[in-house]
This record gives sequence, C-alpha cells and structure tokens, in this order.
Amino acid sequence: MPQPISLKDHEQDALLVRQRAATGLAFVLILVVVLFARMYYLQVIQYDYHATLSENNRVHVQPIPPTRGLVFDRDGRILADNRPSFSLTMTRERAGEWRSVLDVLVQVLEFGPEEREQFEKRLLQGRRPFEPVPILFELSEEQIARVAVNQFQLPGVEVSAQLVRHYPYMEHFAHSVGYVGRINDQELKRLDPVNYSGTHHMGKTGIEKFYEAELHGQVGYEEVETNARGRVLRVLKHTDPKPGQDVVLSLDLDLQQVAEEALGGRRGAIIALQPSTGEVLAMVSQPSFNPNLFVTGISFKEYAALRDSIDRPLYNRVLRGLYPPGSTIKPMMAVAGLDSGVVTPATRVFDPGFYQLPGVDHKYRNWNRGGDGWVSLETAISRSNDTYFYSMAHKMGIDRMYDYMTRFGIGQRVSLDMHEEATGLMPSRQWKRSRYRQAWFPGETLILGIGQGYMQTTPLQLVQATALVANRGKWIRPRLARTVGGSPPVDTRPVPDIQVRDPKYWDYVRHGMEMVMHSAQGTAKKVGATARYRIAGKSGTAQVVGIRQGERYDSGRLAERHRDHALFVGFAPAENPQIAVAVMVENGESGSGVAAPVVKKVMDAWLLDERGQLRQEYAPAQPTETKTP
Repeated sequence: MPQPISLKDHEQDALLVRQRAATGLAFVLILVVVLFARMYYLQVIQYDYHATLSENNRVHVQPIPPTRGLVFDRDGRILADNRPSFSLTMTRERAGEWRSVLDVLVQVLEFGPEEREQFEKRLLQGRRPFEPVPILFELSEEQIARVAVNQFQLPGVEVSAQLVRHYPYMEHFAHSVGYVGRINDQELKRLDPVNYSGTHHMGKTGIEKFYEAELHGQVGYEEVETNARGRVLRVLKHTDPKPGQDVVLSLDLDLQQVAEEALGGRRGAIIALQPSTGEVLAMVSQPSFNPNLFVTGISFKEYAALRDSIDRPLYNRVLRGLYPPGSTIKPMMAVAGLDSGVVTPATRVFDPGFYQLPGVDHKYRNWNRGGDGWVSLETAISRSNDTYFYSMAHKMGIDRMYDYMTRFGIGQRVSLDMHEEATGLMPSRQWKRSRYRQAWFPGETLILGIGQGYMQTTPLQLVQATALVANRGKWIRPRLARTVGGSPPVDTRPVPDIQVRDPKYWDYVRHGMEMVMHSAQGTAKKVGATARYRIAGKSGTAQVVGIRQGERYDSGRLAERHRDHALFVGFAPAENPQIAVAVMVENGESGSGVAAPVVKKVMDAWLLDERGQLRQEYAPAQPTETKTP
C-alpha cells in the first residue's frame, strides 16, 4: 500500500522563519552597535590623534636651504660664487620601486652602468624621510626635455633649479679658498640636522671649511598642503632662510697671478703677507687643480688622475709641505744667540771652511769650502756662513735653541684661520728620546743651527718667523679673512710677543739681512742690485738627499727630484716693512739664484706703482731737519 503523504505544518514553518529573521535582525543590530561604537571610538575618543595624523598627511614642512655666502678678494672681486643650475632629484618614498625607476631613468638619459651605480650610491647615502636627493647636476636642455616627456614613467623624479657653488678663477685659489662637496654619512651625523635640512653640500677645504658656519647661514621652511601623491597644493606658512655671511679675504687677485707667473710652472710654494696686520696677500701652491670638479661630484677617473699624480696637485705646499728651512733660519738663530749672550755684534769666528767639535775628527763643512776667514755676525748673515752658526749653536745648546725657535713659531701652528696647517717639527731632547729612544748628540745641535737635521717647517711658518723679525718680535697671527659678515676676525688665542734684553738686537739682524741683498759679499747681491728699494732677505737650501762626509754636491749626478730645494725669505722696504715673502722651489737648488728673483717679483708687484717707482705710502719716513737760528 502507498505511504500516506504528510501534510505541511505551516505553523512550524512560520515559527522557524520568525526565529531566523529574529536571529538575523539581532546579528545586524549587534553589527550596527559595534560599528557605531567603533565610529564613536575613532571619531570622539581618538579624535585628536587621528586629526593630527590626517593633518600630517596633508600638511608637510619643507626646508628652504639658505643661500651660501660669497667669497671676495680684498678689492671686491668674487672668488666663490653661486651659479643657478638645474638638478635631477629623486624622492624614494614617492618613487615606489625606486630601483626600477632608476633603471628607466638611466635608459631615458642613455647612461651606462657606472653612472647608474653612482646614482644609487647617492640615493643610499644618509638622508631624511621624504627628502629629495640630487642625483645629477647641471642638466642640459636635452636632458630636461627627455625627463619631461617620460615623466609618467618616473614617479618621484623631478627637475629642480638650485644654486651651485662656482669658482671663477679655478686653480688660482684652490688651496686658499678651498671648495665645497657633497655631505657624506660621517659629516651628516655631526651636523645640525635641522639647520642642514635641504642642504647637500658643505665646505671641505680652505676658507670654505674654516668659515662653514658663517658661510652656510640659517635654514628657512614652508608649511605646504599636499595631495595624496605628494604634489603641493598651496603654501600655508613661509619663513625665509637667513643667507650666509660674505667673507672678504685679504688675498689680492693681481698679486696672486704675478706670484704664479714668477714661479714659472715649477713645483713650489709662495706666501706673502703684511707684517703689520698678518693679512695674507698671496698664497700659491703649484701645481694646483680645478676645485669646480669637486662641487657636484668628481668622476673616479678624474680623481684618480689628481690623487696619483707624481706632482701632487692636491697637496697644499704652503700649509702642509714640510721642508728643512736651511739657512733661512739663521736670522732667528742670530736673535737667539744675541739675546742668550753667547755672541755679541762684535763676536768673530775664524772660518777655515769647516767646524770641528772639541776632540772630534768629523768636519762640519761650510758651503764655501775655502772658508771666509774671520767672520762677524753681520758677515755671517750676509755670507750665510755655516761655520759661524755651527759655533753659535754649540754654545747655545739644544735646550736654548728649542726655547727660542718655538717663540718664533717653529714646530707650531701659527695661523688664525687655516685649519689644514701642519705643525712642523722643532726637535728637542725629549722628542728624540720619545721617538728614537736615543740621547741627543752634539753634532745634531750643530746641523740644527743651519736649519738642517730633524727640523721641519712649512712656508707659512717661515714667512711668519720673517715677519716677526720685521715687526721686532710683535706677534700677529697670519690670516686669510679680512672681514666675515663685515667684521674682522678676532684672535681668541693671542701669542706673547718675543721679548729680548736689548731692542737693538733686532736692528743688528735686520741690517745683516739687508747686507744679503745690498753688500758686495751678499749671497743675493745680483737681485738686490736691481731693486728700487731696500730689501732684507735670507737665502736657504734644503737637502733632499744626504751627502757623505768628504763628498761634494753634484746636481748632474742626481735625479731632478733628488736635488736640493731652493728657499728665500725677506721683507721690504727694509726701513718700513710692508710685505714679507717666503718662497720654496722644489728641487730649485739655489736659494739666491732661483728663489730670490721670485721674491723680488712679488715685492715689486706690491710696492711699485705703474711707473716702476716705490709707492708714496710705502716710502720710509724722512727725518725732519732742525734749523739753527
């Protein structure tokens, strides 16, 4: 029999539907409550927090880097300028897959793997979030057009105009003004992160580095409103940056060029300063280099050529070059000998062509092997007699020599604003014991008396010691800056003047230096004979390789770079010093024959007028005549 068909229970079905509907409604109500609770929590309880986040996403503070101060010579000619240039920047946060964008950029600009590696290296350097990083400077019009056409493929890449440092006289002031370069990771850690926001360059050498704080200025900023892609919609607040202060140097462009020409392409150094003020008038280190190469990033090939050059163009010979002073130290030794009482102006020493220590067979030779006979202090300076100064050094001893030479700045930094200056070396008993674990020998004292041996000086130290003789012991530190922001720099660590028992000692030594140039037996009489004013000077020769006992110096048997260095120091006019000059010609051999003419050319350019006559303001004061009734 067929099964009976059960009838549908409509009441049960209706109850089930009502239960499901109630459950669904309850679930929806719960979700609505949760949603409103969440909205209340976010919009009411956390209102301040999210309002701040929203504002930060919409409003950004962008730094405005200050304009770097300019550098001028003493006559107002620009030595370091700011030149407008178009640069290519990339913001990694806005570029997304920035390495892929970099690949497209290299392809668009048709660069190779080397340039791409350099771009990536710059992007990976230390920086701040959302800060555009310059990766290419001085874009051409074609490069700008290519970037504009392919902008849709280059998110985060922009062409921006900025001021780039430029040195119009290039290699002429590379070692004095210096140059700026990109800030590296180590420098970024010690710089003020706020003040250097948006700044990518800083001073690396020279005046650019020493006066970095003054030249840089103070950063400004803008509060800007941006869209979701970071594009600026409007400026909400603007604070102008404070530009860097201008620096006026004491250097003279015309004198600098004359000094370089006088050196004639030879390796060497020239420094000229005013004894009364310490202002450096010319500072030449040859060979030199173009500092503009370092501003936007020098190529590996160009840097390797400068770094590996046998002539060392990057080496500042004026401040870093260490050379035995040779006989240029004898005027300072003469002052020391007079003041210590071991000699008097009337003291005479017999010179047979050599000097011997008591009980020692070794002969310390005079440059004149035949000897000069009986020699006074004046003759010893004018003839550069070694035997006289051997005798003086032996009587003084190393301890007193060290004391006096350090007063003249030997073995010390003497400048006010040249941070690269080397200290040089004035040896002492303690120094040798510490360095070589040996006692000091009497023979070392003798050769130190003629500027040989362990003593090492820079051309800057030599010109300062010469200026001290011209100033009669008054200490004024050499400086490059005449004014910074309109005010002269202040010496915060003045050096005591050199005090001697009798001021006439200075006159005796100065007169001996005059005789070098203007007496029949002076070593530089040929140069002095053509001068239109009185010069006080002293020649010197610094040995590069040692000569054995009994042998003679033969330049023909030596390689050019093994020949003696030629030095000369002097000041003029002798009665009213207006300029002091030190010249060092590497492997020039003759101080009187090679370096002295260079000194005179520099002095002529500063002291003579267009007619070749001594300028009236530099003429020595004429004594007034007293008329008798």
